[in-house]
Amino acid sequence: GASHVRFIQQCRPLSAEAAAATAKANNVGYCFELSEEQKEYQNLARKFAREEILPKAAHYDRTGEFPWDIVKKAFEVGLMNLSIPAKYGGSSLSLVSHCLVTEEIAYACSGIKTILEGTGLGQAPVILAGNEEQKKKYLGRLLEEPLLAAYCVTEPGAGSDVAGIKTRAEKKGDKWVLNGQKMWITNGGVANWYFVLARSNPDPKCPASKAFTAFIVERDTPGVTPGRKEWNMGQRASDTRGVTFEDVAVPEEHQAVQFMLADMAIGVEVSRLAWMRAAFECDQGRRNSYYASIAKALASDVANKCATDAVQI
Repeated sequence: GASHVRFIQQCRPLSAEAAAATAKANNVGYCFELSEEQKEYQNLARKFAREEILPKAAHYDRTGEFPWDIVKKAFEVGLMNLSIPAKYGGSSLSLVSHCLVTEEIAYACSGIKTILEGTGLGQAPVILAGNEEQKKKYLGRLLEEPLLAAYCVTEPGAGSDVAGIKTRAEKKGDKWVLNGQKMWITNGGVANWYFVLARSNPDPKCPASKAFTAFIVERDTPGVTPGRKEWNMGQRASDTRGVTFEDVAVPEEHQAVQFMLADMAIGVEVSRLAWMRAAFECDQGRRNSYYASIAKALASDVANKCATDAVQI
């Protein structure tokens, strides 16, 4: 807003130290001092890592056994599900606070850190774009007992290239049927439920933004088969494996329609940032043709896409 622009104008001619002092005085910008809550979580995680994880880390890394005892204790002391909103019973911890906890856990065992972060990764899309029923059911379940989630996106031929996903989702009556194989899935053999991304439009010319649909799949759904455990250096305590989906029927209500709405919201917000940058450059007395062109092109495309997607919804 205007106050943020004024702050940037004030800080531009100042030194880094003076800018930091201005930010602190105006309560604007970043402050790298930990809050009391952050210090409490950091100390809790540090104590837990050194007393509960470190003495057993070598054993779990050597044997590859899944450390359910440590997962249960982490759940009991409040070091799991940190990003779930308070509205659903979670801690609503900030990302910085969450990272402080992760850093302490990783110090003791990177494999156990991966277990806890893996379930957070599976939760994230549901937190961001799941509907109210999905959030209450699947996030709430993780808060009732020490259960885990998994994020099923990576495939043998598609890792970072999400557009290359081959897992298919076909609409049959009031259900979706999933077929495909996921690979390198953290918590793949121990998760209670999976977040699964599948191609719902078989047309290879279909834009990636419209070609995929996300689903929540229960671990015990017929047709779900976890593969063999992968033995990764420094990660043997974690459970990483492939997961095969063969004619897995998913109720229509498990389809995450709001992911399309989330994409629309992201597009609108990025467009707003683009025109703000163009306006800011102009206010500084500089040519803004470059940024204005970006804002015009982006906002036009986003507006068209949002209108098209809204009709589909």
